[in-house]
Amino acid sequence: MSDIRIQKYKNPIISGYNPDPSICRVGDDFYLVNSTFEFYPGVPVYHSKNLVNWELINYCLRDKEQLYLDGVRPSGGIYAPMLCYHNGEFFMTTTNVSHKGHLIVHTSDIYGEWSKPVWIDQGGIDPTLLFDGEDVYFASTSRDEDDRDGIFMCKINPYTGEKLSESVCISHGCGGICPEGSHIYKLNGKYYLLLAEGGTEYGHMVTMQRADSPFGPYEACPHNPILSHRDNPDGSIACTGHADLEVDQNGNWWLVCLGIRPSCTPQRGLKLHHLGRETFLSPVIWNEEGWPVVGNNGRIDLEMEGPLPGNQVQPICRNFTDNFSEEKFSLHYNWVRTPHMENYVRDTAAGQLILKGTSVTLNDMDTPTWVGIKQKEFDVEADVVVSLKENFSDSCLVSQDSNVKGLNKRVGLGTFYNQFYHYEIYLTREDGQYKVCLSRHIHDMFARTAEKVVSSGENIHFRIIGNPLEYDFWYSEDGKYYEKLGSGATAGLATEGTMYMSFTGTYIGMFSENAEGHFRNFSVKINKN
Repeated sequence: MSDIRIQKYKNPIISGYNPDPSICRVGDDFYLVNSTFEFYPGVPVYHSKNLVNWELINYCLRDKEQLYLDGVRPSGGIYAPMLCYHNGEFFMTTTNVSHKGHLIVHTSDIYGEWSKPVWIDQGGIDPTLLFDGEDVYFASTSRDEDDRDGIFMCKINPYTGEKLSESVCISHGCGGICPEGSHIYKLNGKYYLLLAEGGTEYGHMVTMQRADSPFGPYEACPHNPILSHRDNPDGSIACTGHADLEVDQNGNWWLVCLGIRPSCTPQRGLKLHHLGRETFLSPVIWNEEGWPVVGNNGRIDLEMEGPLPGNQVQPICRNFTDNFSEEKFSLHYNWVRTPHMENYVRDTAAGQLILKGTSVTLNDMDTPTWVGIKQKEFDVEADVVVSLKENFSDSCLVSQDSNVKGLNKRVGLGTFYNQFYHYEIYLTREDGQYKVCLSRHIHDMFARTAEKVVSSGENIHFRIIGNPLEYDFWYSEDGKYYEKLGSGATAGLATEGTMYMSFTGTYIGMFSENAEGHFRNFSVKINKN
């Protein structure tokens, strides 16, 4: 048993786009997974000893049988994973809403490869598992014959996906819309059903019910919701919900949940966020009636304290650098949809990344030559050195959505939310001249908004400086003197402004279209206030 000490820590514990957390403990090790939607690889696995310092160690879904993302719409793909451990094996269940529905994979080595998926014949999203003696229960959000949302449960074989009982509705929630994100725990002979309700926006909340049988009937906690920031005037944290519970090796209980940090203060009268839904942590106590009390009577803070297990909390560095001297990509890199890896060459001898652009652009519902990392804080500075190597003639075909003159050859650096919302500074060649340009795509409007002629297409330095409200785009020909090319409001990449319901967050990434781009010294560092 580790020493118990009250320690202070900061939320979020995993920043940037890391929603729908599910946590499990094995001995004194904690593991956590998140949703990934249309991004590859699928379902990151984080490890921690103290619940605050987390290391990205693996992904559950990598090959096409596990993770089919071809042509997936923005915010399609992989929804709400659940992670658990039973008899020496880890099980992860999730839903590919764009391909075949619920799946389960398993492994005995969480650092290694996961099994081929098995599929569960039950509708809906947000699946969960409960191992209870010889029985394994599978539950997910679905709809009944009256088209009401509810939590449906059946017994299954987790290795084959075979249903061993019919699916029945065990709960319609506690009165909020969209009961989802269920997790079931067996404690002191009772079954506790944890739910997310209210929709994953500003009315989000966590509720709890319990019953004597996993199939119910369930009674509601008298102080529901057990977590919500829907009426919190502070505004520093919002949309808290979709939670999971775990007990540490010292017997102390913890809750992980998603939440957002709004980019606009309440004084601006706007509710916007662009970093995505992040993972937060709160201590939990159980009252005399056997119900959980989360944080400060159902609210959490950016700075909290509790009896954290394991080693002393360490300062968290969220800076990222890559000089391309290693053959493998960092686990922090993601791709949009399933990448064509032949278009990504890590030239370690020259210390550069070669991106072989195709006619697929950032505006297409396809797989562009793009690779990025999640933006983890509001105040960031991203840098890269770019060279344009033309491998297409001036008469090459332009992708159907690239209808602005001169955008057929582009290599650069940008902030990317999805195909309809992105800003980028890039290098191109037109009429015998090299230019650096700024383009922005918001809704159905895609335009170049600034351009400057440069002396060559070699070793152009690009820099993006972000703050809560704005991105500034800079370039330099010598790496010393930088000139600002233009700006873009973060509101243009905010989830609340998208024309389709979306659930992801902003990336900072490199890309190439219809040309070959050479990239050196990519970095994203956090600017401290």
